[in-house]
Amino acid sequence: MLAKMGMDLPALVGQSLAAEGQANPLTSLGIDWPTLVAQLINFTLLLILLYLFAYKPILKMLDERSGRIKESLEEADKVRKQASDAQDVLKTQMEQARREGQAILAQAEQIGQKVKEDARKESKQEGDALIARARQEIQRERDDAVEELRKEFASLAIVAAEKVIKERLDEAKHRQLINEVLEKAKTAKG
Repeated sequence: MLAKMGMDLPALVGQSLAAEGQANPLTSLGIDWPTLVAQLINFTLLLILLYLFAYKPILKMLDERSGRIKESLEEADKVRKQASDAQDVLKTQMEQARREGQAILAQAEQIGQKVKEDARKESKQEGDALIARARQEIQRERDDAVEELRKEFASLAIVAAEKVIKERLDEAKHRQLINEVLEKAKTAKG
């Protein structure tokens, strides 16, 4: 459309600027230098104030929070490591307790076997001692019976001899005579 009118765009802008009476192109855009400088100063002051009163405290608070989080994470890692170490120690103690328990059971079994063997030996010894006492008792009773039999035999021999001889010999002499005969018979057998 401008081309139909026979005008080009740069010439048109130049004419409009000349018509307004202003030589500065920024003014035509609505930018006023004093206002722009004042706004820049205000913005800079705002940035400085925000930096001093908001940004620094916020950064400080964020740094502190970051430090607390870091400490918490380190503490959590430390606790996790302690828990892991405690679990390892517990496993070790459990394994050691299991081994000790097995050793105690094995020792108890050995002691039981030894007690059983000792009881078996003791009962055998007691049985042997009982048999020996019984044999001694039997031997003593046999000796007593033999002695009693000798006395009876001597008495019977005396009675028989008295009847045969029809005289009464003195009993002490007869006993001595019978004992001599029995001793000779004993030595002859042995």
